[in-house]
This record gives sequence, structure tokens and C-alpha cells, in this order.
Amino acid sequence: MNISKRILAILEIIFIVTAMEVSVCDARVIAGTSGLRQRAVMIDVVIYNFKDKYVSLVKENLEEIQKQNEGKVVFRFYDGKGNQSTQDEVLSNLVSDSADILMVNLVDTKVTQDVIDRFKSKNIPIIFFNREPLVADVLKSYGKAYYVGTNANEAGEMQGKIIVDIWNKDRKFIDKNNNGVLQYVMLEGEHGSIEARERTEFSIGTINKAGIKTEQLALKAADWQRDLAKTNISSLLLQYGKNIEAIIANNDEMAIGAIEALQSNGYNLGDKNKTIVVVGIDATAEAQELIKKGFMAGSVMQDPYEMAEVSYAIGMNVFEGRDALYGTKYKFDDTKVAIRLPYHEYVA
Repeated sequence: MNISKRILAILEIIFIVTAMEVSVCDARVIAGTSGLRQRAVMIDVVIYNFKDKYVSLVKENLEEIQKQNEGKVVFRFYDGKGNQSTQDEVLSNLVSDSADILMVNLVDTKVTQDVIDRFKSKNIPIIFFNREPLVADVLKSYGKAYYVGTNANEAGEMQGKIIVDIWNKDRKFIDKNNNGVLQYVMLEGEHGSIEARERTEFSIGTINKAGIKTEQLALKAADWQRDLAKTNISSLLLQYGKNIEAIIANNDEMAIGAIEALQSNGYNLGDKNKTIVVVGIDATAEAQELIKKGFMAGSVMQDPYEMAEVSYAIGMNVFEGRDALYGTKYKFDDTKVAIRLPYHEYVA
């Protein structure tokens, strides 16, 4: 009897020790293989600038995904502060403390290869999002790298269409001097950005294809920022005044900055005769309110929830050994490594 009790006691101790070892074990069990995971999946999200309105909304939606998957996934966010050297330092530190998945919103898209080279040995999925790598072949060189973004030319085309529709519906409203030429100011995101250049070129190209003549009064790079756009437009109003018939901004933050400058000078406050057409991209909540009030002509919606959800889904699929697009409604473009999310026109 005593022997039996001793055997049971020993077995009990072995069971307890084994259980403790399992509980503290740092092993990562992939769900695709056994259906179990012993700790939350860690995802590092390196963002080009927390101050960017659209990207901050993507961040908020990733935080919401974490809340909905409590105990299953943890996001760690890092701010590049709009400076590639700062972001490089962040990435260098993460190499030695790498997570299960890396999501990157680059300051300078030319360093894509460097990011892949740093993390390739970790064999983790790398999801670039929002700011597009210059060459798709760089992503292909790894096999676990993907891009989630949009077609910048599509955003530009939709912007141009919004202006064409206004011109065709009520030309006198937009063509204030009635000379048959759209005189505009372009607020570009940043010099050297492919996305900014394509948004700019395709917006004007769409207007010209509709048979509307255009004259660019000025092109200013406002670095996607509201305050800089406001400063630029305030200065341009002194220079061109009533000759400005439209302001085309590569994003809503710059469009809102333009409207703030216009309103400070008595424009875009409800008087149709003192309203300059302003269009943006992103359809942020603030821009939508301005559109509803008639202070802003329109925007092109880029859904931050969709950007967050798809980037997360692809990262998890690759981490768990599934096809990258498993369970999603999306398809790769011709590169086979990039997903293009659709834009939607937003007007009153």
C-alpha cells in the first residue's frame, strides 16, 4: 500500500513539473500544424510617421484587431518619425528581438531590399503596406514578403473624375472667369514619391482626357501635412487670388490645410461665388464632414480598416504555413506579391 502511494506521489510530481515546463515554454506551435499555440503571436509594426492621419487610422484598426483577438495576437508599434535614419535604428534593434511577423510602412521605399536582407535569416513574414516598394522583384527575392496597398493612378483618376463631373454639371461654379480653362494648384505629397507623382499625373490626365483644358498655376510639395499645405495656399492666395479655380491635393490632410487657408481668407464658407473646388484622397472622417457641409468638393476613399485587416490576414496566413491569400477575397496583381485594395469616390 505504501509503495502504491509513493508511486502515485512520484507520478504526481512528474505531472506537475511537466505542466510547469509546458506553461513557461517559449515554443511557438503553429496553428496550421497542430491547432494549438502556447503564446500570442507577436507582430512588430514599423510605421513611417505616427503623425500621418491615414496611417494612424490603420494603426487604430490594428489595435482593434488585437482587442478582438485578446491573448492570440500582440502588436508592437514603432514610430519612424518621418526620418529614414530613425526608422533604420528601429529596424536594427528589432533584428535581435524579432517578432513572429514584421509589418513595415517605409519612410523611404528605396530601402526595401535592405529590410529584407536584415530579416531574411529570421524566416518571418514581412508585410510592406501603404507605401509601395519601388521594385516588386525585391519582394520576390525572399518568398515571404508581400505588399498591401492601392493603385495610386486609380486614386488620381477618381479625383480627376470628381472635377470633370463638377465641370460638366455646373461649369460656371468652377470656371469662375469663364475662359474654358481650369486653373489649378496641385498639392503634392512629396518630391520623389512614386505614389504622389502618379496621383498628380493621373488626376490631371483624367481631366484633360475629358476635353477640359488645364493650366497649372503652382505645384507645391506639402509632404502630406496639413500645416504645410495651409502655409502654401495662404501664400498662393496672395499671388494668384481669384485665379485659383481648383486645388487638387494628394491626400485629405493637405486638402483640409488648403480649406483652412481658404476660410481664413473668406473662401469656402458657404457662398457659392466664393468657393474654390478642393479635392483630396483618403476620405477621412474630418474630410467627409467638410464635404457634407459643401466646403470641400470630394475625396477618394482609402479604407484604413481594410488596409489593416488584409495586412494582418496575409501575415498570419504565411506565419501559419497557409497560402498568403487564404480566406480573403483578394487576388495578387501581375507581380504575384502585391494586393491592390480598391478606392471609392466620396462626394456629397
